[in-house]
Amino acid sequence: MLPLLRDIEDKKQEYFICISLNGANEVIEKRIVTVGLLDKSQVHPREVFADVITDRAASVILAHNHPSGELKPSESDLRVQEQLTEAGKILGIEVLDHIIISKRGYYSFQEAGLIY
Repeated sequence: MLPLLRDIEDKKQEYFICISLNGANEVIEKRIVTVGLLDKSQVHPREVFADVITDRAASVILAHNHPSGELKPSESDLRVQEQLTEAGKILGIEVLDHIIISKRGYYSFQEAGLIY
């Protein structure tokens, strides 16, 4: 998945991306959901899942960049992740991962055990 996200790792604003996947975990589409400020991006489940539903996706991978280079999720990141995971459960669309990316590397909520 990381090659699909390289284009946002050095952006000066925060970009929030969703990657729709089919039942075989193949990429259907990658979309920019929002473009935010230097340090945050406003994101709502309605905007995240609108295109994912249109794609008839089975699951989704979420991602955003941190222009500061910091990879640790903020309190806001943790709240948003929890909201989006719950929304996905209600819709029957599994959130497989949420990745924070920067020039310093990446942070995976799934690898950190924060998605279950």
